[in-house]
Amino acid sequence: MGCPPTPLPLSLECTLRPFLFSSSPHRPSPSSTAFFSNTTTLSLHKSRALPLLKLLRRFSSPSAPQPVTPSPLDSSPWPGAFLVPDGLQVLRDFCVTVELDHGGGGGSGGFLEIRPMLAEELDATAQLLAESFAESMFVPARYVPLLAFLVKQYVAERRCLEPHVTVLVGFYRERGTEGAAQLACTAEISLDARGANAAPPTPVPPRECPYICNMAVRKALRRRRIGWHLLRACEELMTQMKTERNVYLHCRVIDKVPFDMYQKAGYKVVKTDGFLVWLTLQRRKYLMSKELPHEIG
Repeated sequence: MGCPPTPLPLSLECTLRPFLFSSSPHRPSPSSTAFFSNTTTLSLHKSRALPLLKLLRRFSSPSAPQPVTPSPLDSSPWPGAFLVPDGLQVLRDFCVTVELDHGGGGGSGGFLEIRPMLAEELDATAQLLAESFAESMFVPARYVPLLAFLVKQYVAERRCLEPHVTVLVGFYRERGTEGAAQLACTAEISLDARGANAAPPTPVPPRECPYICNMAVRKALRRRRIGWHLLRACEELMTQMKTERNVYLHCRVIDKVPFDMYQKAGYKVVKTDGFLVWLTLQRRKYLMSKELPHEIG
């Protein structure tokens, strides 16, 4: 997404935090959490919501369309190189296709294709992230359009840093059905220090190492191992891009389902937030890490 004027991108949480504050009486259920990345129990600050909603309506108006700024993958030839000489080409060609059984999620199974997000998929990806964030944080549904607007700006800024950052998306097609596949999942990967967040969540991961965040799976498609295959696809891409072998991610202490998945995938806790993090209106988080093999089997 040329790059917007902001010099360095912020994490999704830090982007949304100025417009939100902790006031929700609810507490998320570990089994119902859909947003795997570091987040905090937030609800919308009414005094800031009204002007932002007016801004949202303005930018949503047909008379004021928002241009999508291109990433290096949208132009050719691509300038510069990355961790491997043909890194941009590796990123552009990356695609993982897996066949899924119905498992516990119902249906007859289907096919999941995971690849880097295209410019025209920005709106749908932002909407999925906003819905997942709102669900896990108990933000009222009426604020989802505003969240989607804010998330879109964040994802656009991150995408303009490709190939140092990439946003993967997964499209699912039910077996035996026709028509377009539906967006099922997404995840963001920072591949090196240049793509690292300017204000990373705590505990802070090493900037030079790859970092996975903002994982989300569509609610209707959960319990089909889509999150597992998305995580494996992230690892495969990092291996192909020849990043540092130690990869990091965050998981909130209360999120048992994602934590179990990460443990089964080989991630171990290397650091845990202290209790004082609650003073900043955040949930305690684990920083987890895994050493990638030279090749993903």
